[in-house]
Amino acid sequence: MKIEYDTERDLLYIWLGPTEAKAAQTITIAPGVHVDFDAHNRLIGIEILDASEVLGKRLQFEVALPTVEKVGAGKDA
Repeated sequence: MKIEYDTERDLLYIWLGPTEAKAAQTITIAPGVHVDFDAHNRLIGIEILDASEVLGKRLQFEVALPTVEKVGAGKDA
């Protein structure tokens, strides 16, 4: 994931896929909020226009990732 903010245009873009991915389709989900999908219908990014108005003055992200247990860990082969 990569997050870019353009202060001059007040535009926030959140890359959820590779930054070189090209959008094949863009859908507006709310005024000023657009989501981009690649040619395989995978979500690749979220664009927020007038980001300081939409999100307020402070933006914070928290992500909890699930832990993965190793199968067969600690067993003799």
